[in-house]
Amino acid sequence: MTDDSTDDALLNGRVRLRQPARGYRVAIDPVLLAASVPASPGDHVLDAGCGVGAAALCLAARVPGCRLVGLDIDPKMLRLARHNIAANDLGARMTVIAGDIRRRPPAAIAETRFDHVMANPPYLEVGRAARSSGGDPCDDDWATVERHGDLDAWIAFCLALARDGGGVTLIHRADRLDALLARLAKAAGRIVVIPLWPDSGGRRPAKRVIVRAIKGRSGPLTLTPGLVLHEADGRYTAAAEAILRRGQALAPGDGRA
Repeated sequence: MTDDSTDDALLNGRVRLRQPARGYRVAIDPVLLAASVPASPGDHVLDAGCGVGAAALCLAARVPGCRLVGLDIDPKMLRLARHNIAANDLGARMTVIAGDIRRRPPAAIAETRFDHVMANPPYLEVGRAARSSGGDPCDDDWATVERHGDLDAWIAFCLALARDGGGVTLIHRADRLDALLARLAKAAGRIVVIPLWPDSGGRRPAKRVIVRAIKGRSGPLTLTPGLVLHEADGRYTAAAEAILRRGQALAPGDGRA
């Protein structure tokens, strides 16, 4: 561990993770995102905006044999991601590259069309974040703010890199679901929405949703029962524990059916 990073773990220690000591730190969102991607051994997966590689590392741990590419704009995050790939002995299956989702894909993947593209885009629009915090939208701690591309740009990039019939999976704020669906529906179908419910009592609305879509396919939208994260006493539910600790896949009806 260095002065500006910490050594942590995900999936009950199965994934080793070095990440910044300050600013944005990995929580459960990338773990849930990885659990939602229906990848199989041999599939080629892109993690757009990979950060330190948390989602890709969790997916690699769950699906032996899948191959992963992470893309990020931040050199510091890429350095940590490369360390994490080596620390988890995934050099043969995973790599990370520098890239900007607002521009053409880097040459290394420009001709590649992935079986799955996943992303945990920044949640907040720049103007909204500035109004709520009074802060500087150029501050490096603002990893959750759309400084390097809005939601349109993220979805367009993900769809462009998915093969025809391939999947796009995103985790985002529930209050931006309408925008997510409007943008995805222009080029994808068979959309599945998985709400992430804070507690089993149903007293609080979902703050996050996972959305999956199939590029170039038509089909009805499915709103699933979703996943309940916490019991009334604050403990994770058994379904959430199975995903967050044991690395199981997230079935669309976990914890609600």
